[in-house]
Order: sequence, then C-alpha cells, then structure tokens
Amino acid sequence: MAAVRLVGTGDALLAPSITRRLVERFASPTAPRPALHRDLAVLTPRELEVLTLIARGRSNAELAAELTLSEATVKTHVARIFAKLALRDRAQAVVLAYETGLVAPGD
Repeated sequence: MAAVRLVGTGDALLAPSITRRLVERFASPTAPRPALHRDLAVLTPRELEVLTLIARGRSNAELAAELTLSEATVKTHVARIFAKLALRDRAQAVVLAYETGLVAPGD
C-alpha cells in the first residue's frame, strides 16, 4: 500500500538492490568525472541542486525538508527538470546525473 501511495505522489519505486546494480554497472568509482553535460546548463542552480538530491535517492518529502521548501515547490522543480531535459521519470534523471558527472558513486 505504501508503494501505491509513493507512486501516486509522483515518486518512483526502485529497490535498493536494483539501484546499486545500475550504479555499479554504469558508474565506475575509479573513472574520471566527465565535465558537466552541456544540457545541464539549461537548469537553474536550484534545479541542479534538486537533480543532485534526486540522484542521491531523496524522495520529494525528503527534498522538501532538506531544502526547506513545500512539497508542491519540489514537485514543480522536478517537473521543470524533467521537461527541460526531456526525462520520463526519476530513474532517467538518476542515470543522467551519473552520466553527466553531476554525481558519482560515493558522493
């Protein structure tokens, strides 16, 4: 039931084991960090901060608490990030954040 509510609020549900495998497969901790992808230049500093925290696994509620924002404002930031970067969901956002060097394993 909690999973249904989570998805209903716009969050995605990924098992930690799946997230770990994705990170291990696509983000080597010894690889040099690439320069930030040019597409990230379309994001505001706050949107970059939100994307970074999404990539670190924060939920909308956690983002709101950490950034001292309302959940509605967080949802607006997330929606704008997805629109600007042509992303479907949080999973794509996480992959993009790792691929562009915004975050790296262990951050």
